[in-house]
Amino acid sequence: MALPRAILFDLDETILSFGRRELLLEEVAERHAAMFAPFTPREAADRLEEAFRDFWSDGERHRIWRQRPLVEARRFIAEQAFADLAGRGAAALTVERAHAFADAFHEHREAQMRCFPGAIETLDAIAEAGVLMALVTNGTSEVQRDKIRRFDLARRFQHIQIEGEHGFGKPEERAYRHALGALGVGAAETWMVGDNLEWEVAAPQRLGIFSIWHDHRGEGLPKDAHVTPDHIITRLDQLLD
Repeated sequence: MALPRAILFDLDETILSFGRRELLLEEVAERHAAMFAPFTPREAADRLEEAFRDFWSDGERHRIWRQRPLVEARRFIAEQAFADLAGRGAAALTVERAHAFADAFHEHREAQMRCFPGAIETLDAIAEAGVLMALVTNGTSEVQRDKIRRFDLARRFQHIQIEGEHGFGKPEERAYRHALGALGVGAAETWMVGDNLEWEVAAPQRLGIFSIWHDHRGEGLPKDAHVTPDHIITRLDQLLD
């Protein structure tokens, strides 16, 4: 495929990696193994991962909570998982310990933040090819701008669009239309690249944007996926192939 006139990029788990949540949960659970008895740290991590997936799977809840400090959501999720485990015999699991665990997990996962291998080099190569680029990300201005500064991303994009600064975000149609307008391009001459099948594939496809799914885990489409990406990559540098 020849590169298009413009590309819209997601940020989290597309350019930036935070590590596999289920593994990080287990690593933190291992540090506090005794309090999960009679459950093993692996069993506790599995229940926590389930709680995280359920919580963030609701679109409206996701929209509301991502505008708040992320650690608050993680505390709330840990409370739910701890309450369930406590009801099944883990008597040592209290609300206070749920909050302490969430804080430890938050610190541990944020410490994993880094660019995917080859991501910066790929962005620079695309820019050198004359392709216009926009960064389109959900979340609060403070959190996302901090990431952008930390990894020196601003100068690599002609347009940066953060949900908290505009009052709208993916998968709202106007989020993509606004980015297209900022770059002065049409949907048919634009790609969208990201890891979320709804936000970076299904929604932009409805507008005629060529949508590329970043399967950074390399696991392929979920069996119950109702979305078919126009193209799938496992590394950003595959955009240059």
